[in-house]
Parts: sequence; structure tokens; C-alpha cells
Amino acid sequence: MGHTGTLDPNATGVLPLLLNDSTKLSKYLIEHDKEYEVTLKLGIKTDTADIEGNIIEEKEVQNITIEKIEEILKNFIGKQEQYPPIYSAIKINGKKLYEYARNGEKVEIKPRNIEIYKIDLINFNDKENEIEFKVSCSKGTYIRSLCEDIAQKLNTIGYMKELNRTKVGRFKIEDAITLEELENSVETKIITMEKLLNNLSIINLNEKQIEKFLNGGQITVDKEDGIYNIYTNKYLGTGIVKNKKVKRDIILK
Repeated sequence: MGHTGTLDPNATGVLPLLLNDSTKLSKYLIEHDKEYEVTLKLGIKTDTADIEGNIIEEKEVQNITIEKIEEILKNFIGKQEQYPPIYSAIKINGKKLYEYARNGEKVEIKPRNIEIYKIDLINFNDKENEIEFKVSCSKGTYIRSLCEDIAQKLNTIGYMKELNRTKVGRFKIEDAITLEELENSVETKIITMEKLLNNLSIINLNEKQIEKFLNGGQITVDKEDGIYNIYTNKYLGTGIVKNKKVKRDIILK
């Protein structure tokens, strides 16, 4: 079993798991866009940028209105550079950032290119100074950093209090199961590799071609470059076409 990306310690939501030969699919699934429901707590800053960290600063929250929040959120839509939090698993010189942080070492953090596709306000609790919003974003977007940046634009500080990942690519939370349900019965929610990749075009190989294909040989096909589902008398897996030749990619045993 494998997975297609981790969640922050206090986060909940969608985490696609891959079984058996389908673990090889991870190379096609880790680049997926994601969607989150977020609670941002204003007026407090933590060393990890989330509720798990230690409070390192407090600041008064003033003059925050729903109209102002909506205006600020809209400004985050689009392509941009984002600095990841120091408590993250990004590696610099072979060492994870959180290892530098835990050792009290300073390290230069470079910004990463991300994109926010959509961001909408869900609710603003002015008594608790908490903003709930929904965001659709590219792979590599750190919601903890986004929360801190939003708070800064609102002339205060903040941290990510809650995070729920509602979508990863085509995997939606309404189709997911809980850990308790997983322990009791997993079969009803298993998506076959064939079904997951049903958007790909098909290449049918005959018995003569299939032996060469399965042994790693290339078969001439009149197809454009790309990834294809491979069939003979049954579904075999995927193949990659390059320069009118198809070669095996992920083959089910």
C-alpha cells in the first residue's frame, strides 16, 4: 500500500491510497490540484503556523469586516510565489526544513511557484476572530503559509486552526470512507486502475504483439505521443507511446 501525499498533523480529509500494482500509479497522481476547507485564527502566531505549534506572538485584531476579507481573498487568486513554512518536509541540502527548525538552525528558504484557482469566504466569526474559507489550488501550495499571508494583508497575524482536504484531483470527500469504515470493509470503495484511468485512449494489441510488449519490446502503433490503456482480451495496464511506438508502462500482474 502507498499514498499520494501527506496531510498536516492536525488536518483531515481525502488521502488516496494505492494497493498492490496500483502503487506504481503514484507518479501520475501526485501532481493533482487540491481543494481545502480552512479555518484561520487571527491575532496569534505560532512557530509551526498551525494549532500544533507554540505561540510566539499575539496581536490585536482591528477593523476586520466581511467586505475587507472578501477583497483580500480575491487578491490571492492567480499564479504567485509562496514561501513554505519552516516546519515542512521540503529538503534543502538533503535535510528537511523542520529538522533545521528543531535544531534552531537558520536556512535560506526560497519561494515556490503555486497557483490559487478559487478562494471563497465561508464565514467570519468576529467574536473568535476566525475566518473560514474554501480554496482550490495547485500542488505544492502550503495552506499554513496562505493563512499567514492572508492575516498579514489584514494587518494582523494568524495561524491555521483547522484544515479539511475535500478534493485531490478527481477524488472527492463525499466518495471517501473513514478509518473506522476502512477497518470494517474496504472492498466497496476500491477503484480499479482501469476505472481510474478510463479517460485515457485505448490501444488493442493482438496475441503476437502482446508477448513482445510484455517483454519490454516496442510495438509500432498509429497513435500520438502519450499514455494509453492497453488491452488484449482483457485490461493489461498502461503503455507509453513515443514516436509512433508503444512501450509497457504499468502492467497488472
